[in-house]
Amino acid sequence: MTKQNRTGFPFLEALLASPTPVVMEVKRRDAHGYDLVGGRTPAAIVGSYEVAGAPCISVVTGRWFGGSPALLRDVAALTDLPLLQKDFITRKDQIRTAKELGASAVLLTAALLPATSMSTLVTECLLTGLTPFVEVTDESELEAVHHPEECVIAVNNKDIKTRERGAGDLGRSLDLLPAVRALGTACPVSASGIDGPATAAELLDAGFGGLLVGTSLLRTGSPAAWVDAMAAARKELAVR
Repeated sequence: MTKQNRTGFPFLEALLASPTPVVMEVKRRDAHGYDLVGGRTPAAIVGSYEVAGAPCISVVTGRWFGGSPALLRDVAALTDLPLLQKDFITRKDQIRTAKELGASAVLLTAALLPATSMSTLVTECLLTGLTPFVEVTDESELEAVHHPEECVIAVNNKDIKTRERGAGDLGRSLDLLPAVRALGTACPVSASGIDGPATAAELLDAGFGGLLVGTSLLRTGSPAAWVDAMAAARKELAVR
């Protein structure tokens, strides 16, 4: 898909255009149930992400992490940045609801969806004007991704079978990157388990077009300082 044809899909456009392509996440709890908000309001978190130069924001509406659809609606009222609804989307009506709540992209988890459902939901996203944010964990799951050039394809470094409670396997991202890029996605993303700016810089240096970071950013005192540290680490890698 050409840049011209991407008009109307602000999530993908913003991520591709950003010098710091980090999708910053609003998430109430981590995988172990520990509070990540620390008394902050959604407005305070979103404001800190805007200051840090976030191109897009992920809003976790899944109950595992203390989310709800209302959180997406609230964040949409706070910012003009494109939003990803991060939840288990399995039906077309959920896609339409996501659009109504203010999303510009929705998560489609390949491990949960039969190939026919993946095709149907990707098509529904595109017809609705939403970017399909397709999450994979192994190469076989890529076979079910339709219209990959119009999708963000993200390698999840954690496993939903264990409710993402492990530390994450960043080697998975590096191993799958060639296959993800070969599929034709405009923006391969590494998601989850990115523990700090140095790791983020290494993944971008390896060829990822974007990252999705939640817990690490929510636990830092300053997302802007986190992004600055990532930029410094990328400069160091560039001169090696």
